[in-house]
Amino acid sequence: MTLQLATLAFPYGGPIPEKYTGDGENVSPPLSWTEPPPGTVSFALINDDPDDEPRPWVHWLVYNIPAAVRALKEGLPKDERLPDGTLQGLSDFKSVGYRGPWPPSGTHHYVFKLYALDCLLELPAKATKPQIEAAMQSHILAQAQMTGTYRRKGP
Repeated sequence: MTLQLATLAFPYGGPIPEKYTGDGENVSPPLSWTEPPPGTVSFALINDDPDDEPRPWVHWLVYNIPAAVRALKEGLPKDERLPDGTLQGLSDFKSVGYRGPWPPSGTHHYVFKLYALDCLLELPAKATKPQIEAAMQSHILAQAQMTGTYRRKGP
């Protein structure tokens, strides 16, 4: 079974509209995904910029998304804990919630990686990417990813 991640906000590999960036409203894009494999207990989402040096810059971390959920709405609140138990981690901006593209120069790629997990991650809100990746070890049932690009209009 293949897990697929999609958005109606931009084409796969295409430019991310300004609305979802630091030059615009900086709201999270709507994301949806297909039915996960049996045994899925939760999902985790990592959004980062692999073009940043010296390591990918983390823009958004969402985890313990309930297994029944198939989408994240546009403009997800920037709360540590959402009403359904979903948690958000600490980005490299040292904040919780989505922070969109705003590269220093050139065109950057922004990768959204969704993981179907066989457990809830035993982490508090505001976990970091390394903490989430460590907690996911040996619990990933399937994964999907999609990429968008962005180039700032000004300096």
